Amino acid sequence: MSSDACSATWIRVAFFVSSLGSFAVMQQITNDNYGSSLLESQRMENLETILSHKPGPFPYSCNQNNTSCSVKISEDAKLLRDSLKFFDANFFNDTKAEEMAKGAIELNIPIFRANRKLVASHNGGLHDPSVLVFNPEWGSKETPGQRKPFSYPSLSGVKRPDDDEDITFMSVLELGQLVKTKQITSQELTRIFLQRLKRYGPVLESVVSYTEDLAYKQAKEADDLLDQGKYLGPLHGIPYGLKDIISVPGYRTTWGSTTFENQKLNMKAWVYKRLRSAGAVLVAKLVTGSLAYDDIWFGGRTRNPWNIEEFSTGSSAGPASSTSAGLVPFAIGSETAGSITYPAARCGVTALRPTFGTVGRSGVMSISESLDKLGPFCRSARDCAVILDAIRGKDLDDLSSRDISLGDPFSVDITKLTVGYLEDVEMEVVNVLASKGVNVVPFKLNYTVESVQGILNITMDVDMLAHFDEWQRSGQDDVYEAQDQWPVELRRARMIPAVDYLQAQRARGKLIQEIHESFTVDAFIGNATDWERVCMGNLVGMPVIVVPTGLKSIENPPPGGTRRRTTITTGIYAPPSQDHIALALGMAYQSVTDHHKKRPPIDDLGPNDLIPDPPRVIHPHVWGHD
Repeated sequence: MSSDACSATWIRVAFFVSSLGSFAVMQQITNDNYGSSLLESQRMENLETILSHKPGPFPYSCNQNNTSCSVKISEDAKLLRDSLKFFDANFFNDTKAEEMAKGAIELNIPIFRANRKLVASHNGGLHDPSVLVFNPEWGSKETPGQRKPFSYPSLSGVKRPDDDEDITFMSVLELGQLVKTKQITSQELTRIFLQRLKRYGPVLESVVSYTEDLAYKQAKEADDLLDQGKYLGPLHGIPYGLKDIISVPGYRTTWGSTTFENQKLNMKAWVYKRLRSAGAVLVAKLVTGSLAYDDIWFGGRTRNPWNIEEFSTGSSAGPASSTSAGLVPFAIGSETAGSITYPAARCGVTALRPTFGTVGRSGVMSISESLDKLGPFCRSARDCAVILDAIRGKDLDDLSSRDISLGDPFSVDITKLTVGYLEDVEMEVVNVLASKGVNVVPFKLNYTVESVQGILNITMDVDMLAHFDEWQRSGQDDVYEAQDQWPVELRRARMIPAVDYLQAQRARGKLIQEIHESFTVDAFIGNATDWERVCMGNLVGMPVIVVPTGLKSIENPPPGGTRRRTTITTGIYAPPSQDHIALALGMAYQSVTDHHKKRPPIDDLGPNDLIPDPPRVIHPHVWGHD
């Protein structure tokens, strides 16, 4: 082998720093500290060789008497060693760096490629889940899996309003009573909500697809069953929407991304099947931020019905905005790191992020298998309890899902509860609960782990990259809707060594233990969108319900006045598998307040409430039937 060929071999090796256990090959190394422009040119030329390299025997067979070759080996081994600083691992000498490079080429890379070929050819994490399963239960004993249905309150005297808009803001239980008593048919109800979706969906940019044919088919089936004397429960004939990361056969599941805009998946998500069996009627696939990140998607950016000039935030943008505006009675969204809590708070709706593992996720695009959770956006805490009861349970295709034996939120004696409140709490909630007999006390959640936000980012980003490895390798990230979001984060995730990913999980375990020890109350109340708390809650897997607590004037209102408002909300947190406690407290608060019943001014804007950059009208495609 010539000295030039020998040098090229080791320049190629320099890029294979994944021998450290990194999840991927290191990206371009700058030339600031690593030699001449000639060497930089050679490194860039050989990057293409690396990407096309076919696994085989290690190509180092230099004649050791060749002094020039030996010098080149030493030079490029130093290059490899120095590049390890990007992994906080630049403590190896040249000899060890050479060993690592040889091992990477001979062993690691062939295994990496074999594994990718086996499980990573499809994006989205819909198949071949990791066998590493997160269990949020505190202690060694798991909650027994005897599932008992909740005991819903019996409503009486519910009358059909004359105005269809009044119908669209009724609760799930109220609508269910109208259907059960045949004051309205499911087909009528479906028509009312589809009309409202088509009227306001384009304005809010909150709808991807109207599932109109499927909806009328399911509504007719619900009406026929009722005519036969078969009533399936409070969701019988009730319309709803799904975040568009949830698969439904015959309709697009776009994940909010231009890349997957026309994707149709021939699978029924578990949560969709649960709602189908409860008699609910799917009327729309609602916007998700692109690849479940924030509120920007291929059709625009979803707006907040309470303030049409601002956006909804969070990737469950469509479910939050649509529920707030009365386009659906309830919707299913998801959270990995704030995508239920943030849009619920911004749009002023009640929403539940359940305990991790409560709701099965098969058929749903995955970001992180140890963080993803599905939950409902509703009119009230009571509705959240109804929806949770319908969708909870063990999904055989989701290794993390469990039959959690939740208590009945409708049977909780709140006077026996001790509830803490944090410094950033909305005191009205504390005062209301105290007036209803709850023992409320000042509280602080103590833990020593300082890297909570970093732990979540490492966990989420590496897991996401594993699910969208092919997407990045094929350059599809170049057409992503917001280049400062996933593209940047997932390139950085390429640089996270496996060992440091696992160290983050160990630190996560320490955090969970400290939260367990510090959680000395039955529940606590505090800001639902504090970022540290959002990260902590998702890492621990604890439930929180977001409840509206008021409205305030927007900042810098127009001189002529405005009806737009900023919503005020709070979060009620409970330990894992104690969702019923948070729900019971939310119901108690809402039983004597009406913040959750307020309607946004989407159809009643002031004279100066012009929408900047008016959204284009979207005509979502509709395909197929159930």
